[in-house]
Amino acid sequence: MIRSLRLRLLLGASLLVLCSLLLMLPAMREAFDRAVENFVAARLAADANTLIAAAQVHNGQLQMPQRLADDAFNQPQSRLLGYLYDAADRQLWRSASASDERPLYQPQFDGQPHSLARAQDSAGQQYFVYDSEITLNGLGLSVVTMQPVDDFERLQSAFMRQLGLWLGGILLTLLSLLWLGLNWLLRPLGRLRQQLDEIEAGQRDLLDEDVPNEIQRLTHSLNRLLSHERLQRERYRDTLGDLAHSLKTPLTVLQGVTDGLRRHPEQSEQVATMQAQIGRMSQQIDYQLQRASQRHGALLGHSVPLQPLLQALLATLDKVYADKRVQAQLLFNPDFCVQAEDAALLELFGNLLENAYRLCLHRVQVSAEVEGDWLQINIDDDGPGIPKPRRALVLQRGIRSDSRHPGQGIGLAVAQDILEGYQGELQIGDSALGGARFSLRLPRASGKS
Repeated sequence: MIRSLRLRLLLGASLLVLCSLLLMLPAMREAFDRAVENFVAARLAADANTLIAAAQVHNGQLQMPQRLADDAFNQPQSRLLGYLYDAADRQLWRSASASDERPLYQPQFDGQPHSLARAQDSAGQQYFVYDSEITLNGLGLSVVTMQPVDDFERLQSAFMRQLGLWLGGILLTLLSLLWLGLNWLLRPLGRLRQQLDEIEAGQRDLLDEDVPNEIQRLTHSLNRLLSHERLQRERYRDTLGDLAHSLKTPLTVLQGVTDGLRRHPEQSEQVATMQAQIGRMSQQIDYQLQRASQRHGALLGHSVPLQPLLQALLATLDKVYADKRVQAQLLFNPDFCVQAEDAALLELFGNLLENAYRLCLHRVQVSAEVEGDWLQINIDDDGPGIPKPRRALVLQRGIRSDSRHPGQGIGLAVAQDILEGYQGELQIGDSALGGARFSLRLPRASGKS
């Protein structure tokens, strides 16, 4: 499928011009053939008049001079032939130039004063034949003049070659002008594309609205959408920031209370419940703050190198799970980049890698490969894995993959929500290491391999 609008227009216009020229070609050839026939008829008619002027009839007998005024009739090798016939189709005279020619032609005597036809001789030589009927002193005569067709066929071939060259030149000129015209016409779309790239890179906020009328409605609508999205995001972030700030002090107080109650063994069950709920509230607040700061979708994202981000997360997890001595590997091209935001990627891979570290025995492996405009990223571990009946459930909020380990059960749901914001997806499968495989798709940054 041709995705370039400029190329589509150029190919469509080229096809239209080419078809027009091809349709013109037979019409121009027909016009040339008619012009040639008219020219030949006029020339042969003039030659016939030369014979008529020289012919004399005495007592019913035709008399012709030894030499004619037009010397072409007097030359044996001349290509102009002349004949005189009577009404009985008997040849009364022929020119010296026709002494060796035997064209297969008989006068018509059909009442037409003159006509142009074609004939050939026994050798297959083609002739133009001009037949003029006259009456001299009571003697009906057919004055015939002939000239070989190949003289004019060479002229026709030269004309068609020249015409082909001219039409080819016209086609190239039209295509060049068309290409220049399309570049000029599509220049506003090129500027629009450049401005969208700048918005994606965070270098500008809105599109210029000084554009042609045909796309003014589009740019105005996009600017309204961008402004609305930015205001909504700022309002959402401010609101959740205020909420988090207002909850910070109560959570700190509750945490202090639980620390004090921990010294009373008889209240250990209540303390554990309170700590679990406080942890869940903190995680919910962090998640909502992350969503507020995340830009929705890759359109407003920018390029983030994948390897340094994952190395930083693995270094942190190695410290948290130092007792397990996890062997973590990154198996992908170090030049891979994704089109997303740093905060969203830290939250996404932080949840998935923390889950892999928590459940693995000793090994975690991250691999990636290119699939069109996407990166397919796989996170494998050698832990117990996730049974197929539970794979859809663990992606739901509050459901944990392993109840024997601590957690609130929203980490995978958070990861899935982030991926949905970038039109990505998360799937759970079996790992070659023996545990679970979490496969996710993220938009690949353009220009990166």
